[in-house]
Amino acid sequence: MAEVLDAVLVAGGLGTRMLPASASIAKEALPLVDIPVLTHLAREAVAAGAKRLHIVTSPRKDLSSLLADNSWLLEKRSDLEPTILSPFIDIEVLVHVQHQALGLANAISMATSSINGPFLVLLGDNLLMNNHTTPSNYAASNASAELVRCYSENNLPCVGLVSVEDDEVCNYGVVELDGQRIISIVEKPKITEAPSNLVLCGRYIFTADFSELLNRYDLKNHGELQSIAIQQHWMDNLGLLGVTLDDYQWYDSGSPLPWLKSQIDHALRRPDLGQELRDWLIQRLD
Repeated sequence: MAEVLDAVLVAGGLGTRMLPASASIAKEALPLVDIPVLTHLAREAVAAGAKRLHIVTSPRKDLSSLLADNSWLLEKRSDLEPTILSPFIDIEVLVHVQHQALGLANAISMATSSINGPFLVLLGDNLLMNNHTTPSNYAASNASAELVRCYSENNLPCVGLVSVEDDEVCNYGVVELDGQRIISIVEKPKITEAPSNLVLCGRYIFTADFSELLNRYDLKNHGELQSIAIQQHWMDNLGLLGVTLDDYQWYDSGSPLPWLKSQIDHALRRPDLGQELRDWLIQRLD
């Protein structure tokens, strides 16, 4: 079975809901307290075994200062030790430009000519966190590693899933499960039409046939739902599996209020910030 050695970090969206901030800094470069979103995603992918990171961006975004070299992956072990790259010293970073925002499958297609075999996909404005550590004692999220484990056990494409409240299902792709197999995906349904409360949360493993399926389910006929059509193909054939990630906090940097909540939630869970922030909030809200 092929190893999952590539990860596509999709950072091509225009970030219009985060204007005017996103006019000067890409939303994927925004910090969750003190570590950029893209750095969290890269470390998660590397922790899952990725050796090549493919960053899909848009011509309007300037990530050059962040991606000039692997220094953006630097970890500082302690105040007494030098800043080091390990375990990122051997990670290859490739940047691909999506010139038009034409959906997820089109964004991924910018990178597929450089990929052989199965690959991770991480959406650039979605963080899934089960570790809330400090920069000097960092532990990456295990979300992508859980998908890699599922793939290694089943040799099938898989997607990450998170449970949401009833009034939120209309914002996402909602799945219907038969055991671990996904049997349908309904895009942004009404509450009464949602097959479950489990939604796609921006983590995928796509298999090597993805490039071939791009031609079969082309952009002209399927538009921005091209990726859903490809996933439907897998459901109708060998299978598409769901990996439930309900033990993770799901943070979204795509719009102001969810991102503000993410900052507060993450800071409250951090050992270096949590108590002092909690005390201040209690005082502020009294």
